[in-house]
Amino acid sequence: MKLSDYIVRFFEDNEIDYIFGFIGGSITHLVDSISKSKKIKFIQVYHEQTASFAAEGFSRNSGKIGVAIATSGPGATNLITGIGDAFFDSVPVIFITGQVNTYEYKYDKPIRQQGFQETDIISVVKPITKYSALVDNPKKIKYELEKSCYIATHGRPGPVLLDIPMDIQRADIDIKQLEKFDVSYYKKKEQYSDIKKLITIADAIKNSKRPLILAGGGIRNSKAEKILLKTSENYSIPVVTSLMGKGVFPEDNNLFIGMIGSYGNRAANIIMSNSDLLIAVGSRLDTRQTGALLKGFLRSGKIIHVDIDVNEINNHRLKRDYKLCLDANVFLEKINSLLTGCKTKKDWLDYVKNTKNKYSQKNEVEKYVENKIPYKIMELLNKYSKKDQVFTVDIGQNQMFAAQMLKIKQNQKFFTSGGMAPMGYAIPVAIGSSFSYGNNKEITAITGDGGLHISLQSLMLLKQYNLPVKVIVLNNKSLGMIVQFQDLYFNKNAVGTTKNSGYMVPDIECISKAYELKYYVVNKKNINDEKYIHKIFSCRGPAIIEVLIENKTIVSPKLEVNSPIEDLNPKLSREELKKSMLIDLYEEKKDRKKDNEL
Repeated sequence: MKLSDYIVRFFEDNEIDYIFGFIGGSITHLVDSISKSKKIKFIQVYHEQTASFAAEGFSRNSGKIGVAIATSGPGATNLITGIGDAFFDSVPVIFITGQVNTYEYKYDKPIRQQGFQETDIISVVKPITKYSALVDNPKKIKYELEKSCYIATHGRPGPVLLDIPMDIQRADIDIKQLEKFDVSYYKKKEQYSDIKKLITIADAIKNSKRPLILAGGGIRNSKAEKILLKTSENYSIPVVTSLMGKGVFPEDNNLFIGMIGSYGNRAANIIMSNSDLLIAVGSRLDTRQTGALLKGFLRSGKIIHVDIDVNEINNHRLKRDYKLCLDANVFLEKINSLLTGCKTKKDWLDYVKNTKNKYSQKNEVEKYVENKIPYKIMELLNKYSKKDQVFTVDIGQNQMFAAQMLKIKQNQKFFTSGGMAPMGYAIPVAIGSSFSYGNNKEITAITGDGGLHISLQSLMLLKQYNLPVKVIVLNNKSLGMIVQFQDLYFNKNAVGTTKNSGYMVPDIECISKAYELKYYVVNKKNINDEKYIHKIFSCRGPAIIEVLIENKTIVSPKLEVNSPIEDLNPKLSREELKKSMLIDLYEEKKDRKKDNEL
């Protein structure tokens, strides 16, 4: 049997429906084998980065492993951004790159290159993959594929990469002689030793007066959404989410508060600061969640930190009172059974409700945001979203407008990038998500004009496969997030971010015509025209909806560097902030004095 045919059979057995890639000389054997499959379709994209993001979208929406392939050299290196994104955001994707023939490969020779388009991709991606290997022995192909699937999906999920030379791809193999992967060693390593701590943690929750659950992306990875909802409702524990956790808890539930962090909802940040026990599950508590001023974070409360990655538990800058290396689903199942009779006190729930109402995102926009169009379009998306709507969201101001204002209900999904945060993410991820549905459910991709630039070539796939993807382009004719940053920290010195400083935006209507896509425009004149808006959101098939944002935009609220997490910009008066708090305000001068004394 030809080795490349065996790879395809392996993926068929693992229920992979689509493989995304860009064909090239070193991967043609594998692509040819895929073309002969009755179960797998090869999706030829128009840039390898699109393949990597589409494989992520396929994986995140289907719960299966995503697969992306590319040729050697530039094909392989064009996958790197997507590989890094899958690594930092814990998405199980198998990447396969073609390589020059083994007899052309330089191996350890002290030369730069021996074969044409030869690149040591294994060394390049080693820091951003869970596992990577050069497969230069045909008898090891089964072992490497089985190992890759296991590592990608077990523990903290993530990407793997196999680099397969052309002569190995075309090798003739005897299936009976192939080496198998022994999973027992890895299973031994996964034995959890921290379950005994659960009783102590359950007691801490029972004794807490102001408990709060912080739900991170690990909830989604472990499929713990239902048990999270059950735990929260059974014991009346309010919930906030990180950016990557957005959508794991129904946001129309009374116990949901909002997203926390540097661009978090004001109510969520204030309430979190006043909690006496933060139960952080499946979140790595990074600086975007805590703010840079660590000594001001939860200064009057304790932290329970639950994460499946022992390295995140053991190598953290933040002091945590209870640390537990455990799968989020296992933790919530166990803790749910230990909290019998526990109920959160009414005065905390009343405080949460009142603070949430007073500092809602809608009130935030009404009070502080002059150009409200970006937030208005998010409200329209809330109104017109389907029960099983999938939102894929790019990077920049568009991401934060969506994260702050979209209400993700039960059975809806919100996919964005957290760790790598590459512009040009939303449309390719929407494409992969759409293929995982069999092209029969609507996806909404939200991007900015900057993200559209970077992913422009992926629009061809929308028309080519008639994918039901609506692309919302928030066009402020600038790189808005950086403009806001330049205004705040660089005395409004715009460089490379506006028309007058070197950044241009093409005619998006003409681009839509070039790709034969339906085009609609929303502006300040028609955004309140209900008939027109209804027409836009009821249209079927792929479409581009350009939202013209004529003036400068800001994301509000936003945390400044070295401010405590509750003290967001635009800042409340000291008197108002003090009234909103159950604990004392953070006093920088007092802390500095203490630091000097130490």
